[in-house]
Amino acid sequence: MKNKRNKWEEGWTFVETLIVIAIVLILTSSVGFMAFKYIDKAKVVTAKTQIENLNLALNSYFFDNKQFPSQDQGLEALWKKTNISPVPEDWSGPYVEKDIPLDPWGNEFEYTVPGPHGLPFGIRSFGSDGLEGGEDLEKDITSWEN
Repeated sequence: MKNKRNKWEEGWTFVETLIVIAIVLILTSSVGFMAFKYIDKAKVVTAKTQIENLNLALNSYFFDNKQFPSQDQGLEALWKKTNISPVPEDWSGPYVEKDIPLDPWGNEFEYTVPGPHGLPFGIRSFGSDGLEGGEDLEKDITSWEN
């Protein structure tokens, strides 16, 4: 005598398995997309924090040397004493813990003296695209704008 099984005891059909796999893939990809979105936003916050830290280091440099590093000396003057004129007489650095970092996208920060809008200096990251200007995540991150 054959045992009768009902439909629920037969196991998963191939189509049901494909549907479950499709659902899992959709959920995984949407979670991954959201994670990348937050990673990109975190890079913007990191760049802003790096610029603020460089700003503080430049002000400490100014306090000791009565001037900011020149354009030619650049941000490297915060890490090691420079021999480029004007040579700082009262250099007490380093003013940063490590060599000058790259921005979160692997590009150097732009340091300009004098800075825009009458400021003594300006620091800029060109954002995720590495180009001047841009919108959203590609927007420049600067020391003179919030």
